[in-house]
Amino acid sequence: MPIVIALLALVGAVCLLDLVLTFGVIRRLREHSAALAALSTPPAAIAAPGEPVGAYAVVTTDGEAASDADLTFEPTLVGFFSPSCPACAEHLPRFVEAAKNHPYGRDHVLAVVAGDPGETAEQQAALHPVARVVVENRGEGVMEALRVRAFPAFALVGTEKKVLASGGAVADVLVAKG
Repeated sequence: MPIVIALLALVGAVCLLDLVLTFGVIRRLREHSAALAALSTPPAAIAAPGEPVGAYAVVTTDGEAASDADLTFEPTLVGFFSPSCPACAEHLPRFVEAAKNHPYGRDHVLAVVAGDPGETAEQQAALHPVARVVVENRGEGVMEALRVRAFPAFALVGTEKKVLASGGAVADVLVAKG
């Protein structure tokens, strides 16, 4: 009988140790999950609403000058595209439609295409009737001014050179136009 009691006490101690270790592992998993969630949040594709637009001076495909000084008259719709971006092809028709309906017309719609003029010709052709088109390399000009980090990206810039609305979909800026 004393052997049975000793074995039961040993089994109880082992179960208690297992329970303590299990709680420790669960606590560690929660800490790791929180750390991974913080790391996996992608950076914003473009400057957030309320942020100022940096200075820029570019030339459109029509040879017209465009700069941040143009942002002082009426709200400007801005879209950023890349020929190597599958999502850009999906959002391009939506942007063209939004640009057609922009209350301040083509002069207050700016489309920026990243890449060489030759590889962006198809996007330029689609955007030209409804927007002033700029072709530039990543990290230059308008892209730098609006801190574009991903494609596609869209913004509605107000008359005080501040972002009114922004996001990775045209619908994100149409709500602000609304």
